Amino acid sequence: MEDRKEYLFKETAMIQDIIKRMASNSFMIKGWTLTLVVATLLLKGENKYQVLIAYIPLLVFWFLDAYFLQQERLYRKLYNWVIQNRLKSDEYILDMNAYRFKNDVQSLDRTMSSVTLAWFYGSIMGIVLLYTIILFS
Repeated sequence: MEDRKEYLFKETAMIQDIIKRMASNSFMIKGWTLTLVVATLLLKGENKYQVLIAYIPLLVFWFLDAYFLQQERLYRKLYNWVIQNRLKSDEYILDMNAYRFKNDVQSLDRTMSSVTLAWFYGSIMGIVLLYTIILFS
């Protein structure tokens, strides 16, 4: 029983570190998205189609952010499983593979349209779209 408690503390610490890394990655991606989209919009050339380049980092980083959010949710499921089962069982000791919970979290496309990501990236998409419409009219 004492060994299981020790494993419980080690596993939960490891999973918490992974979740922190995922959240940090998400924060960094949001910062890079704003930076690159604004930078591409500010690069004014004679070619007005240059504004369409702003959609590339927006969509790529939206996808990446959704991926990291999905991974974070998988590891939260793993964390909950460890908390509930570690003291009862030695099954999956120090197994950090969270993909066994893949059916318990939303798919990547559903994660992309989650409230937090949709508001953040959708508002940027709206601004870029409005800027594009004004530029081409």
